[in-house]
Amino acid sequence: MLEIEREALSLSLQVALAAVLLAMPLALLFAWALGRPRFHGKTILEAIVNLPLVLPPVVIGYALLVTFGRQGPLGRWLHDVFGLQFVFTFRGAVLAAAVMALPLMVRAIRQALEAVDLGLEAAARTLGASRARVFATITLPLMAPGLLSGAVLGFAASLGEFGATITFVSNVPGQTQTLPLAIYSALQQPGGDTAAVRLVGWSVVLAVAALGVAQWCHRRVQRWLGQAA
Repeated sequence: MLEIEREALSLSLQVALAAVLLAMPLALLFAWALGRPRFHGKTILEAIVNLPLVLPPVVIGYALLVTFGRQGPLGRWLHDVFGLQFVFTFRGAVLAAAVMALPLMVRAIRQALEAVDLGLEAAARTLGASRARVFATITLPLMAPGLLSGAVLGFAASLGEFGATITFVSNVPGQTQTLPLAIYSALQQPGGDTAAVRLVGWSVVLAVAALGVAQWCHRRVQRWLGQAA
């Protein structure tokens, strides 16, 4: 494997992991907001959360560029106050991947949340448990398979993200050139088919490995929940 291919593989894993860690708290928050309380504007919130699923990734990338670019409202403020830059950087690739993975994670977590027996939560509340304690000791453990599924879906989606990333942070080797972008670059070069095939092979291996780990973890969590019950 060439150095540039090894670099793209390592960068993809780092971006995918960081994107899941960034998106998970937001995914849990949105899943709770969409799955439990009733409020005006819930349909609008759901539509906004799911926008990355229905809009072309290039549109999402352009929106991120306009918002977090050096001349964007958030981008300029973050750069002036904290010295943070997103365009052409690793953190920008993470942000693009997290935004694209977020709706998939929200859906998986929301389904798990809606499957939790409300009677168990109500019983705990009648015994004097606070809302935070009920969530931490009952709701969250019962949601564990959904959290795991959401994390795996987000990781897989981040590994395959292309359109939003290349539009927002370009294709910079060592900074933003993940596996999909490295495959694209290889296909643009004369004689790059061999490198593209190797990169595609690594993409398949990573996807299969992620699914295998997810299945193993899912069985362990289900077994633990069965023993706890």
